[in-house]
Amino acid sequence: MKAYQGKSVYKGIVLGPVAVLTGNDCTVKRRKIEDPEAEIQRVETALTKAQKQLQKLYDKAVKEVGETSAAIFEVHQMMLEDEDYLDAIHNMIRTEMVNGEYAVAVTGDNFSQMFASMDDDYMKARAADIKDISNRLVRNLEGREDVDFASMEPSIIVADDLSPSETVQMDKEKILAFVTVHGSTNSHTAILARMMNIPALIGVPMNLEEIHTGMKAIVDGFQGEVIFEPSQELCCETEERIQEEAEKLQLLQTLKGKENVTKDGKKINIYANIGSVSDVGYVMENDAGGIGLFRSEFLYLGKNDFPTEEEQFQAYKQVVQMMAGKKVIIRTLDIGADKQVDYFNLGKEDNPAMGYRAIRICLKQPKIFKTQLRALLRAAIFGNLSIMYPMITSPEEVRRIYEIVDEVKQELDNDELPYKIPEQGIMIETPAAAMVSDELAELVDFFSIGTNDLTQYTLAIDRQNEKLDDFYNPHHKAILRMIQMVVDNAHKCGKWAGICGELGADLELTEEFVRMGVDELSVAPSMVLKVRKAVREMQASKQ
Repeated sequence: MKAYQGKSVYKGIVLGPVAVLTGNDCTVKRRKIEDPEAEIQRVETALTKAQKQLQKLYDKAVKEVGETSAAIFEVHQMMLEDEDYLDAIHNMIRTEMVNGEYAVAVTGDNFSQMFASMDDDYMKARAADIKDISNRLVRNLEGREDVDFASMEPSIIVADDLSPSETVQMDKEKILAFVTVHGSTNSHTAILARMMNIPALIGVPMNLEEIHTGMKAIVDGFQGEVIFEPSQELCCETEERIQEEAEKLQLLQTLKGKENVTKDGKKINIYANIGSVSDVGYVMENDAGGIGLFRSEFLYLGKNDFPTEEEQFQAYKQVVQMMAGKKVIIRTLDIGADKQVDYFNLGKEDNPAMGYRAIRICLKQPKIFKTQLRALLRAAIFGNLSIMYPMITSPEEVRRIYEIVDEVKQELDNDELPYKIPEQGIMIETPAAAMVSDELAELVDFFSIGTNDLTQYTLAIDRQNEKLDDFYNPHHKAILRMIQMVVDNAHKCGKWAGICGELGADLELTEEFVRMGVDELSVAPSMVLKVRKAVREMQASKQ
């Protein structure tokens, strides 16, 4: 039995098997070899295994998402047969007498860079494919197995860290908890855990080489502890605690169908934040009044090329139809910072959180932006859809957005496609936007305050830097004063203002937000009923 302490990002307790995820970007060591032909045979064996893996993935994808979306695995199979790629690997092994892992990794990097530098968009997109197949070959050579989410039982995911693109591709029905060595309380892994109502620990000082898939573990989000291979006695105690927590959760269910209204009659909207079409089930299950933040960038993550207008249109249309008239606020793509996508070719930045991201990409590359806007305007006729633009700093940016929207309207008219101009709002997540929110309120239909970025920019603290967690104070007076300023400026212009950042679910602040006049709180689906309970138990007016 081994116990480790970490930081809890969602309270809860589970007992179950472990699934260890190994990253793709492990350092590959260069080794001298004696027999190059034997090493080439190792590569061929790994290659055969990769082909079988990809065929299995293709067959599964065809059943679940159709032939078009599954085609990427066929592309990968073909690339594994490319003579130039294989000859380069074999040649490096023979001439430099190096191990297969190193030869594959270097060749993959070289080919990936070559594709990325080409002018043709299709060829550029192949850079990510080369990286994928090279990583797969290296994993096979090293004997590292992929976790097969399709066949595994519900498990506790253990990893060094998890990227947004990794979490978005997981089968969420198979996840009991997250435990990571690194990560921050504001990471997308933490956000996903809160959305799914499952415990998660970060900053756990465990040695992943000592932990194996299939081991039993307890994750205690209340104590911030993970215990591997617990005793039978401890397992029995944990099962009793799990039952107690289930009973508490059952009590919350009695609030379904009830209004979000304080004891003295003040109402507030409580919506949910989600990251994909499949998450709509969590919204309904937790009785949210609408979707206050649909993170559209998850349509771009985990892919090898831009989603088409039709793909996006179908996703947005499906969400608004499922929500049957309830408000659905879709944020335009927020790629960049901690959400990197190879085919965007954003390049390396010293400070990506304050760099080329979100609306800045859209305004610099209007072709990408227009594709998304066309899909959104077309989907708007099927339900109560609103558009929200992230990372705004000035009225000039809003005016430029509206110019592009007008261009899209003209294109859709020319194409004789039906559409509707929906409610359009902005995220207030920069101090600049907060300070000029009086001017911005005159231009937009609503404000949604993104407290995660607003806090990091105001406090000059990178919210992804785990070393700074002790300094990261989202309750800082400066943040609360900015929120009050934004709400007041919105109301002066007859507009509404909500909060869609993690702070919206902070039960210590619910009463203060209601008294500030915040019109809407959009939170992780698992927090909807908890926030409703807090609202219904408070007085909006000070006694």
